[in-house]
Amino acid sequence: MTTTANPDLSQTQIVLRATDVWKSFEDGAITVLQGASLEARQGQTIALCGPSGCGKSTLLHLFGGLDTPERGQVWVNGVEVNRQRDLLRLLRHEVGFVFQLHNLIPDLTLAENCLIPAVAAGTERRAARERLEHLADRTGLSHRLGQRIQKLSGGERQRTALCRALMNRPRILLADEPTGSLDEKTSAAVFDLLLDLAATEGVTLLMATHDLALAARCDRLLEMHDGTIHEPSTR
Repeated sequence: MTTTANPDLSQTQIVLRATDVWKSFEDGAITVLQGASLEARQGQTIALCGPSGCGKSTLLHLFGGLDTPERGQVWVNGVEVNRQRDLLRLLRHEVGFVFQLHNLIPDLTLAENCLIPAVAAGTERRAARERLEHLADRTGLSHRLGQRIQKLSGGERQRTALCRALMNRPRILLADEPTGSLDEKTSAAVFDLLLDLAATEGVTLLMATHDLALAARCDRLLEMHDGTIHEPSTR
């Protein structure tokens, strides 16, 4: 299990909170979340496990402002997401998102993809470039900055997605099956990097995953089933 900078997480700020959240699709025919509740404190790494369709991705989308709950409340850094007047600011500054299929623009270079969030946030060009070079060095991508995404390997693309998610120094990183499309060796390497970056950047990590071996390395493991969230009594 990884360690965090602050060993007493019980005294740190709650940065993510979902309270009695409900969500369904197809006009209510498919109910995914049925009163789901969760709290995450600053600096924690949390794995959210469960079968496909149990609502892991849906919950991450709610925290990231990509969807809204039908009932219940979702809070990020003390602000209720579905009542956030400036949702774009939340997405650009508070939350970073890593998807399973990276969602990079293939015709742009690695550098151009990573700089998009900084440009959208109005970051000064020099500061954005310095941030990119720092993250590229941390992820072993410095020599690939000028390469188009379509020429990168799967592992390089996912490392690029990590760089992009962290460009604006978010306090929260949401990762939706970040290693799900990778082979076992590459998956382990990317996850090592993910945990290392989460620790050194001081972010709270909430990750949806099917991989119980990876999940066991997080501070907490939560299980989703029947539309709710449960924390096993022992690890």
